[in-house]
Amino acid sequence: MTHRRRPGLLLSTLALALLCAGSVAAPVAAQDIEPSAEPLETALKTGPLTPDEVLRSAALTFPQVLEAFEREAAARADQLGADGAFDLMLKGEYYDRLSGFYSGGFGKVEARQPLRPYGAEVFGSYRVSNGDFPTYENYNYTNALGEVKIGALFSLLRNRDIDGRRFAIEDTRLAASQARLDVLLVQLNVQHEALRAYWRWVAAGEEIRVFEELLEIAEARQVGLTREVNEGARARIALVENEQNLLRRRTLLEQARRDFLTAANSLGFYLRGESGQMVVPTREMLPDLARMRAVARPEVLAATPVSEVIANRPELQTFKLALERATNRVALRQNDLQPSLNASVELSRDFGQIGPGGPGFDSTDTVVGLTFSVPLQRRTAQGAVQRAEAELRETELRQRRITDQITTDVANILANLGAAIRLADLADAEVKQANAMVQAERTRFRLGAGEFFLVNAREETAANARISAIRAALAGRLAEASFNAATMNLKALGLE
Repeated sequence: MTHRRRPGLLLSTLALALLCAGSVAAPVAAQDIEPSAEPLETALKTGPLTPDEVLRSAALTFPQVLEAFEREAAARADQLGADGAFDLMLKGEYYDRLSGFYSGGFGKVEARQPLRPYGAEVFGSYRVSNGDFPTYENYNYTNALGEVKIGALFSLLRNRDIDGRRFAIEDTRLAASQARLDVLLVQLNVQHEALRAYWRWVAAGEEIRVFEELLEIAEARQVGLTREVNEGARARIALVENEQNLLRRRTLLEQARRDFLTAANSLGFYLRGESGQMVVPTREMLPDLARMRAVARPEVLAATPVSEVIANRPELQTFKLALERATNRVALRQNDLQPSLNASVELSRDFGQIGPGGPGFDSTDTVVGLTFSVPLQRRTAQGAVQRAEAELRETELRQRRITDQITTDVANILANLGAAIRLADLADAEVKQANAMVQAERTRFRLGAGEFFLVNAREETAANARISAIRAALAGRLAEASFNAATMNLKALGLE
């Protein structure tokens, strides 16, 4: 006997499946990682430029730092995508005959939820049918109110402790942590280079002042010598000799101006406005060095234990994460060597009036199953394991090398800083002696006991001593900046 179809019931089942699918919450998008500091002020002032302003500008607007934040955001997005492997899956199915002797059709909705322990998966489904099915489709029958089925799948050997999905979740989590450390490393390097560019710019400005003063002295002397030569009080050769000095000192000043412009351009690479455009500083923005704090003494800096410095370096933290990732990769490849043994259990029950399938479908069915498979040749998996183990050993050796390198660098920085401070003290003493010699030689020259050649030589010696003092002070500033970067002094680098 042919039973009347109930298309409304089947279509309602399918609609329910679609409604449930639409109600599953969409994953929340990963939030973009942005620097936490306040936005940069509007156009940089034309007054003295401080190192704090340069550091703030570099931290907020330098493209390399912003790139690192975007890489971290991408890594977080990868982590979210890996979590999606364990999203609840909803599936709907509708099957019906439009013509023919048999009239059987059914609607089905199923939900599956992967679980991490034992690589398990649980599922539940509801199915309802109507009409007649041929013998070879007999399993499609349900009672009048349909069939409910629940079950679970388990991995007992391969994929029990780790599989591609769980590996991806852990690997992307570690990769996101590495990306965050990479942000810190980029910030340290950028702030370090910005400080070095700043102090080179300041030193270049100081050198211009020295050569300008040296030239002004020669120009003022040229006026006096011209008057004396015109009055017959001095031989013209003195005027010619001073003109040579003028040319030499103008050359030195032009070279200093070139070096200052180069240093200003280099600093402008890190000094930027709100929209990220480079701002090249001018001489009017040079600071008053007398009001700036002195360089920290080496013995004060050396109080920080080197072992603590090394332990906190982002490179070594990254290596720890890299070792963990490599270890997980080895475990994943070793998992591929194991045979597959999977277990399943299902519980199903029909409800309502007995359908056309008869009383055989009016029962509670419990079904268990096992599947087993093993490759007889496992060369692909063995090769992957050996490669993962080699990469793990390589990472361990690289970590040891970087640790030793950081230890050496910190020791060298302290040595350079101590030498720079001592050289700066010697240079200052040399400046005082040279200035005293200049004053003495000028006095002798005015009294007629000295020579014009010696006066010029003393002045240029004093100028060279001042240049040496400026460069010695610069070396101390650069060494201090390097130490702060190496020891992750975030406050000194403008990152707190």
